[in-house]
Amino acid sequence: MRLATLRDGSRDGSLIVVDSGARRFVRAGPVAANLQSALDEWATVAPALQELARQLETGGLVTEPLDAAVLAAPLPRAYEWIDGSSYLNHVLLARQARGADPPPGLEVDPLVYQGGSGVLLGASDPLVLPDAGWGLDFEAEVCVVLGDVPRGTTADGAAPYVRLLMLANDVTYRNLVRPEIEKGFGFVVSKPATAFSPFAVTPDELGASWHEGRPLLRLRSTYNGTIVGDTETGPEMHFSFFDLIAHIAKTRSFTAGTLLGGGTVSNRNRARGVSCLVERRMLETLELGAPQTPFMTRGDTIRIEAFDGAGRSVCGAIHQRVV
Repeated sequence: MRLATLRDGSRDGSLIVVDSGARRFVRAGPVAANLQSALDEWATVAPALQELARQLETGGLVTEPLDAAVLAAPLPRAYEWIDGSSYLNHVLLARQARGADPPPGLEVDPLVYQGGSGVLLGASDPLVLPDAGWGLDFEAEVCVVLGDVPRGTTADGAAPYVRLLMLANDVTYRNLVRPEIEKGFGFVVSKPATAFSPFAVTPDELGASWHEGRPLLRLRSTYNGTIVGDTETGPEMHFSFFDLIAHIAKTRSFTAGTLLGGGTVSNRNRARGVSCLVERRMLETLELGAPQTPFMTRGDTIRIEAFDGAGRSVCGAIHQRVV
């Protein structure tokens, strides 16, 4: 099932069900007004949405043509946005580039941060850069939407709480990161609003490409019309989404509609490219002694899209321009 949110002038938009070809949709208003209300009552609402999806594919409903440009983020605002760093190659490169040792416990204790979630960007919303000196960068990720997660949930018991999968562009102002880290109190101003793919899909949409809490996809990042990353999201995801759920639920519960990211996708095989500019700059520092690639500037574009084993676009594309 493929869900999306139509902009309608309200904060949370209108929930729609999209066909497999991303060409037509049907409004889900009689079932759930918006995605958050659907997540709040998922046990009863999901079967009705699945029936709408079935009828949409079989031609049993009056549909409307889809224009992805008028879609908001599937959740235009969310209760929480928590992002992990499951791809250890990205962490290790960052430390190596600045001559630092890996953080202790890296392979057993996930790195996570909690970002802003009150304002979330749609897939085609512009990336705002008020000051070029801030060092704007994209970060291509896969994330999940959670149901109500009880405190103490284990990795073995986490599967039922993954409701949907999406893509994220976890935007970062790189030159504002270090001053914040040095305060020892986390990210705030260096992490502007995150953007999300136009569609949120149920795990069954991935078929065999969803395996034990890991999405087995090809995540492609196209920067200014050139493919800079064609990474694999599964094999090097050290902590699965189930592991991340267990980690964050160690001391508290989470409400339906919480967003959980897997972190910037990074592969050891450098031929796969990168999912953010800072990783390319890390590699240039290691190989050339200094970074050569500038950060994003006005007019630059980034497109982020994930494909399954059959080459099908799973969540649609994030496609943004810097303004």
